[in-house]
Amino acid sequence: MSIQEIEHLLPFVLNPKNIARYEEGTVYIGDRSRYPLEKTAVKCTSVEEVAQSIEKMVTQGAGPWQAAACGLALAAGEADKMPHDQAIPHLEKAQARLVATRPTNTAMARRLELAMHDVRQAHANHHSLETAVTNWLANYREKIYADYVARGKYGAELIDDGDGILTMCFAEAAFILAMAFAHESGKKIRVFVPETRPFLQGAKLTAPSLHELGIPTTLITDGMAASVMAQGKIQKYFTAADLITLDGHVVNKVGTFSQAIVANYHRIPFFAFAWGFDPTKPDRASIEIEERNPEEIKSFKKMPTTDPTIDAYYPAFDITPPHLVSGVITKHGVYSPYNLAALAS
Repeated sequence: MSIQEIEHLLPFVLNPKNIARYEEGTVYIGDRSRYPLEKTAVKCTSVEEVAQSIEKMVTQGAGPWQAAACGLALAAGEADKMPHDQAIPHLEKAQARLVATRPTNTAMARRLELAMHDVRQAHANHHSLETAVTNWLANYREKIYADYVARGKYGAELIDDGDGILTMCFAEAAFILAMAFAHESGKKIRVFVPETRPFLQGAKLTAPSLHELGIPTTLITDGMAASVMAQGKIQKYFTAADLITLDGHVVNKVGTFSQAIVANYHRIPFFAFAWGFDPTKPDRASIEIEERNPEEIKSFKKMPTTDPTIDAYYPAFDITPPHLVSGVITKHGVYSPYNLAALAS
């Protein structure tokens, strides 16, 4: 399926043009920090502005790699005006700055390296580097959305009529499409969405996206999942994964692990959607967890919520071990977390 064929199943924030786009030297990044109350974009005219927007959580989930690719296109446009021997070093510097914005989710690093492969070929042939990046992004987006569809369909097959479903954070297009495919097929489902402190991706992105598609949705606070499970309202737990190691550890927004423990206690299966696999991340020891500024959890919308002199700690992700994971949803099907290494080869 092309992006156009599934457009009716994509809420506003998952339409590619609303995620990030590059237009004549300017990158526009859909501002998910203001959604759903505002539908605006942040305008960036330099790679540094793109990098800072990613770091400031203007966009999350699959948004950063697309914003970064647009940032690389911006740098490529600059490189096209430089002497031939300065172009690639300029792009490699831009690539390094963009990759550094997301140390845990390595999808960006791997995808920008694919883009740079096309850039180097264009450079060797004295072709436009800007065109090389924009063409790569258009083609790769089509591939990624086809993968979303495949994973969404596999996810929908795991859902039974009448299921209550828990998620965590913003599980992006594969999860949203799984819910949409299940709902479209006539299955009666309800999705319970924790708000996801401190940036409220669940409240601001997941719940509005599902609601926009007419899927019954209930917003809860991050600490309510155990209570809702105990009431028998949840039968499946689905999340995205910022990274899944080759030995089956699932890295996702902090809070995913605790919900997995509670789901296991209630004998509720946990399925994670995989964007792919990074062969450089074989095990738990290879994971770098991003630790964000602890000041971010001491306020809400710049309003202090506690004594500012109190210490705080903010690891942005946690790690769920494979024994708590019922299955990993890939573009090839649903696999045991203990049987992933072959998929990365």
